[in-house]
Amino acid sequence: MSSFKDLRIVDNFYQTSSYFPMPTVMVSTLAEDGTTSVGSYSLCFPYYIAKGHKGYYAMILEARNSSNTAQHILAGRKHVALNFMTDEKENYKKIVAQGWPGDTPAEKMKNFGFHLEEGLCAAENPEEKRPMVVSEAYQVMECTWVDELEDAYEDIGRQLVDGAYPPPYRHFNGITTEFGAHFILRIDKVLMKPKFYDNIINGVKANLWPNVLICHGYRDSKNFWFAKTKKLRPQMLPLREATLSSVRYAADRTDPNIHFTDDALEKLLNVPRIFLPTALKGCVNWAKENGVTEITAREMDIINDKRAKEKGKTK
Repeated sequence: MSSFKDLRIVDNFYQTSSYFPMPTVMVSTLAEDGTTSVGSYSLCFPYYIAKGHKGYYAMILEARNSSNTAQHILAGRKHVALNFMTDEKENYKKIVAQGWPGDTPAEKMKNFGFHLEEGLCAAENPEEKRPMVVSEAYQVMECTWVDELEDAYEDIGRQLVDGAYPPPYRHFNGITTEFGAHFILRIDKVLMKPKFYDNIINGVKANLWPNVLICHGYRDSKNFWFAKTKKLRPQMLPLREATLSSVRYAADRTDPNIHFTDDALEKLLNVPRIFLPTALKGCVNWAKENGVTEITAREMDIINDKRAKEKGKTK
């Protein structure tokens, strides 16, 4: 006899038939008049997590294709900002209000409870119109819809018929059903508030972690349910002998402009895992000081000799 019961799966199963923890993001897009419109979404997840042959990282946003957000993107205004909000009780009502369907962009933004500012992409390319970002967000991903995937650009300008789209439908990008759309969003920049930026760069500490807003997925006819962030509990990874692939994983995430060859990383296999990030950062700093973009075994020998001499001076 199973200890579980069989729950019927219905539409919007992540809300109606499950408890599914998700992020809650506020999505900025450009309305027809060029102003920024913001809607709240939970169906937004990492998509391309390694550059690979694509050459970029990406998120996927799932939306009602009749929503303001989807309509703005499908009109060809392809720039999007994903604003990740913090978990404060006073934010809940304001965030949920931006997710209410049926309001026009002007109606939705009339009582917008947050503040907007220019993102970093707009500062670098002032001639390119981009939606503004939410000042209260702890991080923002400035993105662009990759409409060439699955020839989704052919969906730009298509018109709704009685609130739905007739065929054709795409598999994963663009208009995917009569009522739904998926958007593969290339990440152009990740914006981070200084406190949380420093936490990632200088070593993560639990007390410097953002209060990440998490929606529990299931909702009844009256309420959305948010999960209150509690004290973080770090769990040490199992201690084991490092492999080249594990060191490569860490090295590729240390600095995108400095590449390590395999023979260089082999010289780091005996570095304890807890000290590996510090060792890699030291190598990157040396490379930048010396105008090196690729670290090979030769450069590692130079770095190690330098470290040995510095240790000798401190004894």
